[in-house]
Amino acid sequence: MADPVPVTHRRVLKIAVPIVLSNVTVPILGAVDTGVVGQLGLAAPIGAVGIGAVILAVIYGVLSFLRMGTTGLVAQARGAGDEAETGALLMRALLLGAGMGAVFVVAQVFLFRGAFFLAPASGEVEALAQDYLSIRIWGAPATISLYAVTGWLIATERTRGILLLQLWMNGLNIGLDLWFVLGLGWGVQGVAVATLIAEWSGLALGLWLCRPAFRGERWHDWARIFDRVKIRRMMAVNGDIMVRSIILHLSFTSFLFLGARYGDVTLAANQVILQFLEIMAYGLDGFAFAAEALVGGALGARNRGGLRRAAIVTSQWGVGMAVPFALFFLIAGPWIIDLMATSPEVRAEARIYLPWIVAAPLIGVGSWMLDGIYIGATRTRQMRNAMILSGVIYVLALVVLVPFGNHGLWLALMVLNVARAVTLGWGYRALEAGADAPPPERL
Repeated sequence: MADPVPVTHRRVLKIAVPIVLSNVTVPILGAVDTGVVGQLGLAAPIGAVGIGAVILAVIYGVLSFLRMGTTGLVAQARGAGDEAETGALLMRALLLGAGMGAVFVVAQVFLFRGAFFLAPASGEVEALAQDYLSIRIWGAPATISLYAVTGWLIATERTRGILLLQLWMNGLNIGLDLWFVLGLGWGVQGVAVATLIAEWSGLALGLWLCRPAFRGERWHDWARIFDRVKIRRMMAVNGDIMVRSIILHLSFTSFLFLGARYGDVTLAANQVILQFLEIMAYGLDGFAFAAEALVGGALGARNRGGLRRAAIVTSQWGVGMAVPFALFFLIAGPWIIDLMATSPEVRAEARIYLPWIVAAPLIGVGSWMLDGIYIGATRTRQMRNAMILSGVIYVLALVVLVPFGNHGLWLALMVLNVARAVTLGWGYRALEAGADAPPPERL
């Protein structure tokens, strides 16, 4: 079965641009949260909101596998013309997301105690952060379920819905922040309640945006939804992506921890220029997500030529974004550093390592786009194994290069990205050849 809609540059942009625009709204919310709490005139509330948000970001970040797995599986079902399965996949993912969220609500005491054991703060900050987290955690089922919604919207190429969803959630959150904190004087609890309301209302809007999946009676065909073979495949795909994500998170965390041995100024400089990677993600995410949707659709249709076309066109746009990012960091990097740091020592130190971040988009774009291609093809076992091998190579690079100082640490990070691209690229030919066969059931 061939995909009836050809992969064109226009189609890629239609998927990618709304993702890029929605990503731009994300840092705005964090800045408003901090700014509103900062109006209270105290340091502890700012620290409490910051620590609480980081703890939840780490937990939710590991669970982002649900978004990726849903995208690949739904895209393939859509490419195969199996509309009933696209609805069943959404229901499976929503049930999984709600279940994991409920587990976090029940286990919140242990989660937060463990978090503060690993990252202790002052008594006042911890008490306020506990207040914040005890409210925010009730949004866990909604937030995790939204990964399923987002994955389904990407797979069905309804990414304008994602932009609408982000604008709604962030706009409501900001408005409620101002009302609850500055108007009603609720302080840290006000920020938490605002986010909680935004999360649950966002889930409601997201489900409405996914309404095509709920047409007719197929979406509650429980025999299909709880089909053991399909559930096993979904769990295997998500499990592979989770392992990959954990290793990737640990790699970046180790980078920060190892940077601390070079002193506070170097640590701060590394933190500043790592934000450039976040900026890069805003652009490349859109095209990696487009690769997930289009590659998955082509593989579901068993259209080898369409898969190759999807991989090539999305990667062209990925490289096309990476080059301007590198030039932008080269030209505007010193100005961005000065904007993010006021300390003369940190500014000077960050400038020393700026060339690494100029090179990062060019070195990292391969691994970024190949991740999207493999996720769309749900060849997650190969992606997991490639990440494990890349992680081993990264550790060896650290052993050899860290003695050379912070430049050695940055070089090791670049080695990680090259290793990811090479290990994934090595298996691409087999992935493309697999388009002629049905996807593995992973029993």
